[in-house]
Amino acid sequence: MKTKENRLFLFDLPSWIQSILWVIISTLVLFGLGEGVGNIFKINEDIAGAIPYVIFDVLIAIGCFYIVKLNFKSIWYVPLICNAIGIIAALIEPTFWKTSLWMLICSGWVLSIIASLLGAKAGRRADANIPG
Repeated sequence: MKTKENRLFLFDLPSWIQSILWVIISTLVLFGLGEGVGNIFKINEDIAGAIPYVIFDVLIAIGCFYIVKLNFKSIWYVPLICNAIGIIAALIEPTFWKTSLWMLICSGWVLSIIASLLGAKAGRRADANIPG
C-alpha cells in the first residue's frame, strides 16, 4: 500500500493546474528580470535582453520535468501549457521570426520537451519501484 507523505497541497493538484501556475510564476520572473537585468548590471543591451529568456526557458524546463515526473501520463499536454506564452508570442507577434527572439524561445521548447521526456522516464521508474 502506498503511504501518503506530508506534502504541499500543490503536489495533489492536477498536472494542468500545476502547469498553469508554473507558467504564471515563470512569466512573472521573466518580466521582473527583463526590467531589471540591464539596469542593475550595466551590460550590453542584447545580452541583458537574452538573459531573462534563458532563465525563463530553464524554469519552464524544470517545471516540465517535475510536473511530468509526478504524473508521467501528462507528458502530452504539460510542455504545451508551460510554453503557452512562447507559442502565443510566435502566433501573434509580427516580428517574432524576424528577430533573434525565436531562437531563444524555440530552444526553450526543445529543452522543455527533453525535460518532459526525462521526467516521464524518471516518473515511470519511480512508479515501478513502489511496491503494491
